[in-house]
Amino acid sequence: MLEVRDLVVRYGDIEAVRGVSLRVEEGELVAVVGANGAGKTSVLNAVMGIAPVRGGRIFYRGEDVTDLPPHGRARMGIRIVPERGRLFPQLSVMENLMAGVYGLDKSNLRGKLDFVFSVFPVLAERRSQRASTLSGGEQQMLSIARALMSSPRLLLVDEISMGLMPKLVDEMFSLLARLHEEEGLTILLVEQNAYKSLRLASRAYVLETGRIVKEGPSSSLLEDEEVRKAYLGG
Repeated sequence: MLEVRDLVVRYGDIEAVRGVSLRVEEGELVAVVGANGAGKTSVLNAVMGIAPVRGGRIFYRGEDVTDLPPHGRARMGIRIVPERGRLFPQLSVMENLMAGVYGLDKSNLRGKLDFVFSVFPVLAERRSQRASTLSGGEQQMLSIARALMSSPRLLLVDEISMGLMPKLVDEMFSLLARLHEEEGLTILLVEQNAYKSLRLASRAYVLETGRIVKEGPSSSLLEDEEVRKAYLGG
């Protein structure tokens, strides 16, 4: 579904991503793990079309989308859950959800709302509430729900655990597992929480200073001595 070849992302003189190549097959849940500043978010933003690609190519379902603007990629079925949610704080829950289908196909809107409210019942209860008044966990739920409103084929998830208490982190990872296993959603997850990400994903890439240093089945990376020392605390 997704292939990234020799990706280079540069901000001025700073090269954040240096020749990264990765792939995601349809129906997979793949993780990119690494420390803060490793370039994970830049990779995800490049796939979505909101980071400056200075080299390499990005293919989605066999089509070169490297030069396609973000709204074009959204229409093709790529959606992003950005770091820290990036909600419209003064808009209501319902208005934020409707922003998820802005400029896109609005057919079966009722069915889409029913689906996200079945996944997140608390959002149905708070549909008229301003996003800024939600708890951190509820805001993360709303960010995911907004992305799901467009019925994406590929969901990009950026640092879903950031700023959440451990119990809510568990809930967010359980939710991703449900969306992947029960709904068949293809997911590319970037995360600092290497342990939970490797437990969730089937395959993973380890990113350090803008380069992939390891890749393979998550089960193998969990047992890799260097990965354990660097990211798993033992």
